[in-house]
Amino acid sequence: MPTAGKLIGAILFAALSYYVSEQIKLLLPGEGAGASWLSPVNALIGAVMGWQVMGSNAGQGFVPATGFGLTTVFAVTFWSLLIWSGYQMIKFAVRGRYDGPVEALVAMSDIMLDYAALIVVPAIIGSMVIGSFICAMVTEFFSRRWS
Repeated sequence: MPTAGKLIGAILFAALSYYVSEQIKLLLPGEGAGASWLSPVNALIGAVMGWQVMGSNAGQGFVPATGFGLTTVFAVTFWSLLIWSGYQMIKFAVRGRYDGPVEALVAMSDIMLDYAALIVVPAIIGSMVIGSFICAMVTEFFSRRWS
């Protein structure tokens, strides 16, 4: 059932995901050339996780909201890494780079780890942590105010 907390959580975490994705584009080779879908797809993932994780748990207080905000941003990060590494694996598989499905899945996990290593930068981590804290507090405020 839609609530104010779910709506606000979805909007805020979509915006946070979009902002962090724009920062990540600057770290990619060629300054993000060819990564035109990165921000919109990650914003969609952020909206879904903001609705499901943060929004579903909003209204329990400001202290638990910080934990739910961090959980949400980590869920967004996990699903984004999984989706983009899967996309890259499929691109390689279509080109015949793998001998079988097990090799493709192992390569996908390697790609996921490579992408994770790319984003472990203080500016990215700081944006995610501080942004999740702000998003969680605002979501909690509006959840209490409108629900």
